[in-house]
Amino acid sequence: MAVSFDKGRQLARGVILASALLAGQASALAPEHEVRRLMLATEEAVAAESWGEAGEYLNRLQQLEGSKPADYFYYRGRVMYQAAHLNEAQSALESYVGQAGSEGGHYQEALKLITEVEKARKERALAPQGGNSDTSKVAVIEPAGDQSITSLRKLYLADSDREALTLHLNSLLEVAGWRQDQTIVQVDKPADVEYRISAAESNINVQEIRRDAGGRVVRKTQSMSVYGVNPQVEWGCEATAAACWIYDPRDGSRLLQLALDRGQAREVAETLGQLIRNLQSPTGD
Repeated sequence: MAVSFDKGRQLARGVILASALLAGQASALAPEHEVRRLMLATEEAVAAESWGEAGEYLNRLQQLEGSKPADYFYYRGRVMYQAAHLNEAQSALESYVGQAGSEGGHYQEALKLITEVEKARKERALAPQGGNSDTSKVAVIEPAGDQSITSLRKLYLADSDREALTLHLNSLLEVAGWRQDQTIVQVDKPADVEYRISAAESNINVQEIRRDAGGRVVRKTQSMSVYGVNPQVEWGCEATAAACWIYDPRDGSRLLQLALDRGQAREVAETLGQLIRNLQSPTGD
């Protein structure tokens, strides 16, 4: 099941190239027949491990109007995994399990693949940062300049860099909260999922606040030690899940569920990385 991320980038380029070459081809078949035809072609391509070809068929399926069969998400998950797009792979496989359930023909394989994705994500999180990392999915944290930190301290009237970064991170998270209904966002109505961050010594405490439709609030708190943690925090946005994710720098698992806004997710990841770096520094204050 292991996948080479160098090879993954080549596969991804193949998917894009094949899609570009065939995007203009139209079909005279009715949509329901075209969906079935492309699903059969995808199944054959995956069986032959022709991942670029399978990706092209999936791209064409994605462009068709109407709902997709559950197997579409299973095959998309397999192709995305081979292309080293772990975020998309996990989202697609979870969609398949959610739609098909335990009676789905690929149920067992999908569960195994989700586990493989988690292992690959953990390996990526623990690996030294270098040419093999997928920089399109990673928010690269540059050391914050003195003027930037000074500006934050002035903005929040903070006594230390650590306090300024924590206040700024919580301000970003307040805006980036995830909502089930994203069509209307009311500033006076709290998000369905939101977070509060606090920092002390070498630990970051993350409080998750979830609200259900009945108004019940569930709070959970976890503590993260920053020792040995990579401050380059990974993030990703998934349209199928209508959410952006900040991934735990310890093991690559999902840490924060945010609204579907790439700019907000990037800034949250960068600020969290700066806070981790500050706590790791013996001279951090």
